[in-house]
Amino acid sequence: MELVPGDKIECDVAAKGGGSEAKAKFAMLNPSDSVVDWVLKTVPTMGAGWCPPGMLGIGIGGTAEKAMQMAKESLMEPIDMSDLAARGPRDKYEELRLELYEKVNQLGIGAQGLGGLSTVLDIKIRSFPTHAANKPIAMIPNCAATRHVHFVLDGSGPAEFEAPSLEDWPKVSWTPSAQSRRVNLDTLTREEVMQWKPGETLLLSGKMLTGRDAAHKRIEDMLSKGEKLPVDFTNRVIYYVGPVDPGRERGRRPARARPRRRAWTSSSRRCSRRPGLVAMIGKGERGPAAIDAIRKHKAASLIAVGGAAYLVAKAIRKSRVLAFEDLGMEAIYEFEVKDMPVTVAVDAKGDSVHQSGPAEWEKRIREFKIPVTVA
Repeated sequence: MELVPGDKIECDVAAKGGGSEAKAKFAMLNPSDSVVDWVLKTVPTMGAGWCPPGMLGIGIGGTAEKAMQMAKESLMEPIDMSDLAARGPRDKYEELRLELYEKVNQLGIGAQGLGGLSTVLDIKIRSFPTHAANKPIAMIPNCAATRHVHFVLDGSGPAEFEAPSLEDWPKVSWTPSAQSRRVNLDTLTREEVMQWKPGETLLLSGKMLTGRDAAHKRIEDMLSKGEKLPVDFTNRVIYYVGPVDPGRERGRRPARARPRRRAWTSSSRRCSRRPGLVAMIGKGERGPAAIDAIRKHKAASLIAVGGAAYLVAKAIRKSRVLAFEDLGMEAIYEFEVKDMPVTVAVDAKGDSVHQSGPAEWEKRIREFKIPVTVA
C-alpha cells in the first residue's frame, strides 16, 4: 500500500500462480558485479515451472525486502517492449531492459522450457538508492497466464466490471500433428512407455488418474502405515491437477484442468512408490532425485501445456471421483480423455527435454545468428 495525496483509491490485483512465484530469486551482489551476468546465470536455474514465455520483474537497490517488493510491483506494468524498441532507450535502465530481453531469449529456453526463440515477452526493472557497499537484486517471473485487474474507487459506489466479449479473442483451433504418437491409456504397458522419446508429442486417450497435494500426502501416509491403497496404480498414468467443477452434476467434464508444477514435494520420487505407476503428467521440470527415480522404475514424466487450462479440459470427456471425496478438488479423480496432447519431458532412460531442448536451441541461435526480435 502506498499513501498519496488525493480522494481516490487505485487498486491493482494480480492473481499470481504458485509455479512462477516459487522461482523468485534474490542475491546481494557487490557494487561492481554485473546485473546482466547474474540474470543470465540465474534464469536457467529457474527451469520451466514458471511457464515461459512470460515477464521477468527485477528490483535493484534499496534493501533486501525493498528489492523483492520492486520486482513484484514491476510485474504490474503493461508489456511495452515493442514500443521501447521502436523509440529507443531513454536511460540506463531502459538500455538494460533491451539488453536483457535479447540475451535471455538467446538462452533458447523457449515456451514451457522445451526450447525456442521466445522465453520472455518483457523485462521490467525498478531501482532504488542503496548502501554503497551493497547491490541487492531480486528477480520474480510472471508466467504466460497473466491475470491482472485494475480499478479505481472514488466513493460513487462499488467497482463494476464488464465481462470481456468472446469476440475479442482469436479463434483457437488445433489439429494433432501427423507425427504425434497416439497412446491408449487403457492398454498401456511399461514396455510401451520405454519407447517414448524426450520432446515427443503424445495424444492420450482412455482413463487416467488425478492427484494433487492433499491426495499425495494421504497416499504417502497410508503407504508408511502399510495400509491398502484405495486405487490400483498398475500401469496407470497420474495427472497433477485439481479439476474445477462446472456444476453439481456428476460425470460432467471439468471447466478447467490446469497441470500443476508438481504435486507435493518431489512428486516423481514419491509417485515411484505407487505400485505399477508408469507415468506422471505435470507442467514443470524434474530435479535430479526425481529423474533418478524415473530412470530406476522405467517410468516417464509428461508435461501438459501450462496456462491453457480451458483448452486442456476440452480433451476430457468424463470425470468421476475414485477416492478421498472429502478432499474436494484434491480428491483422486478418474478422467476419460480423448487425444489429450502432452509432451514427453523425461523418458524411461532419464533423458530430460528440459536439458536437451534449451541447449539445442541456444546452439542454433548462436551458430546461425537467428535474430531475436521484439514482436
